[in-house]
Amino acid sequence: MSGRPDSDLTPDTQTSPDTAEGAPETTEDAPERAPEDAPEDLSEADDQHDDEHDDEHDGDLLEEQARRARWAAAGTGIVLALAGTAAALLRVSGTAPALVPVAYACGAAVCALAAVLGARGRTRRALWAAVAGVMIMALGDQFD
Repeated sequence: MSGRPDSDLTPDTQTSPDTAEGAPETTEDAPERAPEDAPEDLSEADDQHDDEHDDEHDGDLLEEQARRARWAAAGTGIVLALAGTAAALLRVSGTAPALVPVAYACGAAVCALAAVLGARGRTRRALWAAVAGVMIMALGDQFD
């Protein structure tokens, strides 16, 4: 191995300097194609059917990604809201200044809002709300 990315490729898949520069391959340099590797001509109806199938698959993939983003945003908001609520309850019972549990509780409320936004599909807004909630809770930690 020479460390080059194409050093472990078999010789028939490596590009030669002539073909890499865009020069046409000659019949001597071109690898022979097996009949099953030759592209088949498809009718327009088959092309349209394939395009519809690809669009349907892309739509399913986008829906799956959107569903995962909603779950991630909602879950993150819920976890952060619970953590902020727990921190606020712990600080209320202690000797911390009154501003500390209020900051934790406000941060938890903003994170709960982020969970609601995430569940509704507003993932970008949910992200920013979660960041704002954590920053508010960090202020409570600074006051402590």
